[in-house]
Amino acid sequence: MPIVREREAPPVPTRTVGRRRRFTRRDAGVIGVLLGIPVLLDVFVVWGPTLASVVLSFTSWDGIGDISWVGTDNYENLFTNYPAFWPAVRHNVLWLAFLGLVSTPFGLLLAVLVDRGVRFSRFYQSALYMPVVLSLAVVGFIAQLVFSRDQGALNAVLGGGSNPTDWLGDPDLNIWMILLAAAWRHTGYVMILYLAGLKAVDPALKEAAAIDGASERQTFFRVVLPTLRPVNIIVGVITVIEALRAFDIVYAVNKGRNGLELLSVLVTDNIIGEASRIGFGSAIAVVLLLVSMGFVVTFLVQEMRGEKNR
Repeated sequence: MPIVREREAPPVPTRTVGRRRRFTRRDAGVIGVLLGIPVLLDVFVVWGPTLASVVLSFTSWDGIGDISWVGTDNYENLFTNYPAFWPAVRHNVLWLAFLGLVSTPFGLLLAVLVDRGVRFSRFYQSALYMPVVLSLAVVGFIAQLVFSRDQGALNAVLGGGSNPTDWLGDPDLNIWMILLAAAWRHTGYVMILYLAGLKAVDPALKEAAAIDGASERQTFFRVVLPTLRPVNIIVGVITVIEALRAFDIVYAVNKGRNGLELLSVLVTDNIIGEASRIGFGSAIAVVLLLVSMGFVVTFLVQEMRGEKNR
């Protein structure tokens, strides 16, 4: 008679649901260091000087003597008695409009052309992105080599001869020449951002649009471009920041004077210049901060509302 062996019951799995792993002191220390150091750097490097500038904008201080409270006098003098302020505001707005309406669409166009896989697309992509790795100060020096009155490459090509055009010395021309140089750098940055977005577009969407009889133009504007909405937000914010923080390129050309006045240059001239009007310079910095935050916050709110309505 065969012997029947009883099967052993399988081991019951240990229930770990609801258990929480407790952090050791070492874990807490590592998390504190990894989070604490960036937070402290952000506070001391970004928010600390920002709040200090806001407070100092209501004072009169030369950086050495006593600090005296003047209330809103700095802002009143800025808006009414400072001739360089409004031209600088106009130049910053022009900078923003040029980068937003000329450089950004051109960068999108280049991204679309490169994404189609034209011959030597890798070479074009590298060549167009190369200016991005250069600082604005270096771009300013390159602009001097190109647009210089006596030894510039542009006048040499145009054959100015005995009466060369002063591209950087004429206040009616120099702002446009510098904008071209800044756009040269900004276009490559925009191209790379849009190119990354185009690579992430689902090809099935394009195929479905083609089956429905949509042309390439209709497919791009009605199918591809709406899917690039997150990239549009990033590009818009970066464009605003680049336009309002511009400083290096104009300071490298002529220290931001004679038609190249910008708000960032006025901040530097008043804080570390001969006048050492730290309170007045801080007031200009606060105005620049409010303008930049106004543009960025408004743009982000509109984009988020549009995303919710979809």
